[in-house]
Amino acid sequence: MKMTYLNLKSACSKIWLILIYFGGSVGCAQAIYEDERYVPETDPMVLEKLDAWQDIKFGLLMHWGTYSQWGIVESWSICPEEYGWCERKKGSNPDNYYAYKKEYEGLQKTFNPVKFNPEKWAKAAKNAGMRYVVFTTKHHDGFSMFDTKYTDYKITDSKTPFSTNARANITKEIFDAFRNEGLWAGAYFSKPDWNVDSYWDPYYPPRDRNVNYSPEENPEKWQAFTDFTHNQILELLTDYGKVDILWLDGGWVAKKPKSQITSWYDQQLENNESGYLKNRIVSQDIKMDELVEKARQKQPGLIVVDRAVHGKNQNYLTPENHVPEKPLPYPWESCIIAGGGWSYTPNANYMSGREAVHTLVDIVAKGGNLLLNIAPSPEGEWDEGAYRLLEEIGLWMKINDAAIYGTEAMAPYKYENICITSKPDGSVYLVYLVQEGQKELPSEIYFEGYVPERNVKASLLGRRTNIKWKKDGDGIRIEIPENLRPKLLQTEAFTFRLK
Repeated sequence: MKMTYLNLKSACSKIWLILIYFGGSVGCAQAIYEDERYVPETDPMVLEKLDAWQDIKFGLLMHWGTYSQWGIVESWSICPEEYGWCERKKGSNPDNYYAYKKEYEGLQKTFNPVKFNPEKWAKAAKNAGMRYVVFTTKHHDGFSMFDTKYTDYKITDSKTPFSTNARANITKEIFDAFRNEGLWAGAYFSKPDWNVDSYWDPYYPPRDRNVNYSPEENPEKWQAFTDFTHNQILELLTDYGKVDILWLDGGWVAKKPKSQITSWYDQQLENNESGYLKNRIVSQDIKMDELVEKARQKQPGLIVVDRAVHGKNQNYLTPENHVPEKPLPYPWESCIIAGGGWSYTPNANYMSGREAVHTLVDIVAKGGNLLLNIAPSPEGEWDEGAYRLLEEIGLWMKINDAAIYGTEAMAPYKYENICITSKPDGSVYLVYLVQEGQKELPSEIYFEGYVPERNVKASLLGRRTNIKWKKDGDGIRIEIPENLRPKLLQTEAFTFRLK
């Protein structure tokens, strides 16, 4: 069943969840195992909003910034950590960190996406069946894709060529275009900011992804960063129309108990003993409870996703580039790369329509949402491969979306290559996933773990054909009419409805 807050309190208190986290691509993602204890929300308006979000199932994520010009992973190459996604491979002097960082930040002066057309993106997303968008208003590098008053490292600053364009306030243009197509608007926002002096103080070298000074020993400086963060987020929630989701990244920026805090010295000891660079744990309290309260004064019912931070401000969880093996007893969303990386990748290969449909069905059958990432080019376009993918998904959704929207997870969730979903009106959907290269369909399918009542009728979505079924032990057998098998074999999946 769909997990709402009303029944969540009786769910398991501790769940092991694999999050693919901090990664720049599928190949270089880091698996983090977290003992997640979900804290239910109590605000009635948020509960209602979250319940509606669980019904819309399918959204679009977009990573976009100056880094698209180099075709590299977003932000991470200016982070001095020894992971694959932090490697410096572009620029005129990648072996010199400080020269590289200066050149990376200088990409602001050449960023000019003159082919930017968010209406085209919004129409393609809507036709694919997407119901919400989450856009990177600011990633960890600190470049703001909106007209903020609090930094000149932004899309609308005079140093940025695109600032003279009538559509320079990119976040506003995207939110308006997608809302006009009926989609929800979600603001991705990075809590860490590797450009602002109150986070990475230029007096000190950056050590890792964390703040490069002690917040406890520099309370005024840390307060300046906290105020900066609050001010930017409240700008987004004040000047950009209706915002449905605040999607906060950078989970290391959070309040930590003293028992967990490690020093730079501790980090080096760990490096010497184990051979790898251990991330420091630094208490970085930006007063999230206070911020969320102010945010919901601006946007009542706002869903807040303080990713990877245990507490009441993580309204849903976000396994990254990963689909959990089993249903999770709380609201969740898998964010998945459609092609290339999170950021723009030249000549990216996109997943097939079949793979995307199967991923969506698998996630929905387990009670989750799919947030599919597409990265715009430095010119402000999507690859043709992205449009083709969304078109293929949309053609499938036009016939089968009744098995997706407004459904609830239903045990046993999946049997072999058949997924099951249900609706409160008593409808049950069995989605048969046609495999790549499959040569024929059987005369009937068997699904174990669900037995309908005798008066239930079966139909095939998109077809006006009577479908025969019968009980078989602890399951059901459904006949596939012979005349339909060749056509159904050519689809990504097909759906039986039982009611």
